[in-house]
Amino acid sequence: MPTHDPQMLKGVLGLLLLSMLSTTENYGYGLVTELRAAGFDDLAEGTVYPALTRLEGAGLLASHLVRSDSGPARKYYGITSAGHAELTHRRQAWSDLVRSVSVATTPQQAGETA
Repeated sequence: MPTHDPQMLKGVLGLLLLSMLSTTENYGYGLVTELRAAGFDDLAEGTVYPALTRLEGAGLLASHLVRSDSGPARKYYGITSAGHAELTHRRQAWSDLVRSVSVATTPQQAGETA
């Protein structure tokens, strides 16, 4: 069970949520379950719901209530067109960051210059 740095996770949570919602709508706990299945076992539910609220407030997600047979209605989220554009931007930013971190953390051979 990997443990993730909470600050690093907070920085990429928006990217993860937009990416997951880019193909299908889902509700908060469903997203938590998917993230845990993807290896984020230590993810707290209380981290996901505020992130969804921020993304919705920014116009990147839209939501609607769906009745549930097993309890109260669930708030389903789906990505907006602005969300798709932001997802493209965040994916590129993530790729650039990973590349730079990889370069910066790879030991240089003696005599090489960066």
